[in-house]
Amino acid sequence: MQNLEMCSKIYSRARSSEQNDPSVSLTALRKALHFTFAAANVSRDPAEVWHSDFRRMGYSHSPEDFDWLVDYLDYIYSDDHEVAYDILLLLASIGVRCSPAKQHLLVESLVACMGSTMPEHLHHAALRVACNAREQITSIDVIDDARLRNMVLTKLFPAILTVVCLRPRATPADDDPDPFFYEGRDLCYLELAFALARNPDWHPHLCGDRHIDWCISMIAESCEFPTSCAFYIAGILLRIAPEQLSVTSLTEKQWWDAMRSPWLCDSILLEAPDYYELLPDLAEGTKKHMQIAPKSDLEELIKNVDGFLKVLERGDPEQEDGTTIAVRELRTVASDMLEKLVDGKGVISA
Repeated sequence: MQNLEMCSKIYSRARSSEQNDPSVSLTALRKALHFTFAAANVSRDPAEVWHSDFRRMGYSHSPEDFDWLVDYLDYIYSDDHEVAYDILLLLASIGVRCSPAKQHLLVESLVACMGSTMPEHLHHAALRVACNAREQITSIDVIDDARLRNMVLTKLFPAILTVVCLRPRATPADDDPDPFFYEGRDLCYLELAFALARNPDWHPHLCGDRHIDWCISMIAESCEFPTSCAFYIAGILLRIAPEQLSVTSLTEKQWWDAMRSPWLCDSILLEAPDYYELLPDLAEGTKKHMQIAPKSDLEELIKNVDGFLKVLERGDPEQEDGTTIAVRELRTVASDMLEKLVDGKGVISA
């Protein structure tokens, strides 16, 4: 991070009252930022914004050491979109670290960068920052910082939804030159919504601000083209209380499609903590909503659950955890139900 320390000094010199013409220093700063990305082998290509691995950049400083980046973003975003894009990538790369005193300014700048007059790549970089800050956003306390929480609810959340809804999602069947780009955008958004759904305090806002409606709109596509997005959609819906979901008119078929879609994904996803955490709830939710499943769905479900079980059962059988037990019970219930259907005896309860 020595390059960022140098960038910080250049920025301080540019904003200093002793600097009559800051343009020279700001030009040097722009070059220094580009060098920082090159040294860390991190792409600035907007097409890679969802896929860049920022962990290679690393950091070992306190949040206050990066306050200058927040100040710089506020100073520059309306005049130089490319520099603003670089700053957003850097903020994402360092885990969106800044002092509590700068959090309000950061949220204001993110909202501005998602504005309708801003270019699309700036929208996406700002969304990436919000996603990477999801744990901090989730932990905002209504008592300790009501103003920041209100800003997130009334400004940042609507701006995020506008960015996600700005262009219809692409699918592999489309002629889009990169059909997976918008899948990355949706995954980024769903990771943020999933983190918020862990905290019941955020549930009324997820439902009332159309975020759950947007998640429901993704269900059909997640069945046709299964990706890791399916896990997050199911996880979000399973964490919201049924009485809150009733306003969205989620049908039984939508519930079933939402529950079965994650099992269509590659079991390698279990390496990610979010997916492993969700499995017990997903197994229970699948049992609850599989009553309308046709024979073909049940056969497919059993085959895919077997794949997940192979991964889960690689460890010591004597130390089997509740996750493996829950998934195995789902497999048993699905097999029993399929047997009843094949025998023509109807469907049994889960």
